[in-house]
Amino acid sequence: MDDDAGRLVPGAAVRRERRRGAGRQFKFMKRKFKVGDHVRWNSEAGYVSGRIIKVHTKDSVYKGYVHHASAHDPQYEIQSDKTDHIAMHKGTALHKIR
Repeated sequence: MDDDAGRLVPGAAVRRERRRGAGRQFKFMKRKFKVGDHVRWNSEAGYVSGRIIKVHTKDSVYKGYVHHASAHDPQYEIQSDKTDHIAMHKGTALHKIR
């Protein structure tokens, strides 16, 4: 997109792409886990593994932040195997370990 003088406007292509895909809905496979499942996830330090200790289906405050959750898209509270640290993630960030 250009302005009246024919110059390109920064971010115009991004806005156009957003409009183009605004009505689309992408379906991702929702992963459902249960308490006791052994999972892994990618953190800043690399892959971490742990066990799910709680499933949240409503919005909850964790470490000062609101984590949005629903029955359709729950958040999982996981305890790390190595450090016993507790983290909260959506199912799309987790991979089940056998």
